[in-house]
Amino acid sequence: MRSEPEIYCVGGAVRDRLLGLPVQDHDWVVVGSTPEQMEAMGYRPVGKDFPVFLHPKTHEEYALARTERKTAPGYKGFAIHASPEVTLEEDLLRRDFTINAIAEDNDGKLIDPHNGIADLHAGILRHVSDAFAEDPVRILRGARFAARFGFSFAPETLALMRRMVDNGEVDALVAERVWQELARGLMEQTPSRFFETLRDCGALARILPEVDALFGVPQRADYHPEIDCGIHTMMVIDDAARHGYALEVRYAALTHDLGKATTPADILPRHIGHEQRSFDLLKILCERLRAPADCRDLALLVAQYHSHAHKAFELRPETVFRLFQSTDVWRKPERFGQLLLACASDARGRTGHEQDTYPQADYLLQLMHEARAVDAGKIAAGCEDKATIPDRVRQARIVAIESAVNNHRQTKGQ
Repeated sequence: MRSEPEIYCVGGAVRDRLLGLPVQDHDWVVVGSTPEQMEAMGYRPVGKDFPVFLHPKTHEEYALARTERKTAPGYKGFAIHASPEVTLEEDLLRRDFTINAIAEDNDGKLIDPHNGIADLHAGILRHVSDAFAEDPVRILRGARFAARFGFSFAPETLALMRRMVDNGEVDALVAERVWQELARGLMEQTPSRFFETLRDCGALARILPEVDALFGVPQRADYHPEIDCGIHTMMVIDDAARHGYALEVRYAALTHDLGKATTPADILPRHIGHEQRSFDLLKILCERLRAPADCRDLALLVAQYHSHAHKAFELRPETVFRLFQSTDVWRKPERFGQLLLACASDARGRTGHEQDTYPQADYLLQLMHEARAVDAGKIAAGCEDKATIPDRVRQARIVAIESAVNNHRQTKGQ
């Protein structure tokens, strides 16, 4: 055993520094040490599946060099071996992509046994070894890196990912891990690359069949017939990313049109409209993914009401009120604002419309402001028959909306 442990910075910190990007977190590998030695030096153990420790001052993660052996299907089926005899090269060999298998010692010397630096310069995602095929999460991670960096896959890596899908490895992924990587993918610079990668290797049809089914489905002839629903959806999520929208908005952008895909009759009746179909399919998807409530609730509202927003200038005051009532703008006005952001991305998700404004948003927000300004408490206090309060408040809000509509039309000369 080495007299003194050797510590190396590895993974994303080294990669991002070489790319000239800000380094957010550091990961460290310790070679030639034991858990007892780490604790004696003041490191605090936190790893459940393998020895990981927190630095006593920086609280960054330090992991003992380790090897892994596949023991069962899925991403948890691994036997971990960590000992002072495991070398840095053996530890790097178990990593996913060559660009993540670069280490740096305390003197700034780079250790690059798999030519990751060359792949960084070439913009290529290449697997380190055939052990890549043992962990299906790596497909999702690769898709995320493609969305973040715009890198392409080495042909042999894409072929390996396809074999993993064909062998059923991705079917072992649990909902929580799929959601975690999906959420991260949506928050990358070009999220469409995440889904295009999954589609290229066949994983999208297994993980998100509702989204995969949109590709090849024509758009309405009066909307944008030259792109299909899948391409449109990719343009919508990329627009949401360009505008820096929150995860809830990006998830709603991804799922707003699920009902346009062909759906087996045993899942949903064919006679219902596509917005209701989108809503029903999305409920199933959110349950399967165990999506957080804030993402689920906004997405369901956008799926059901984005056409209302697009047609805002045509809506009667009573219809606007029902929209506000259904989306609960009285208690959650901020969420309605997020709904309008997703609708704006939907409108801009067409070739040649990327720079369009979305005046419907300002219009509906103004109507919402006027409706919410109605003093329901004052109305209630003036009602002798308390049973009439809800209808009196409703009518007052509709009058406020109608007044705002008329003012808008006069201003616009309509």
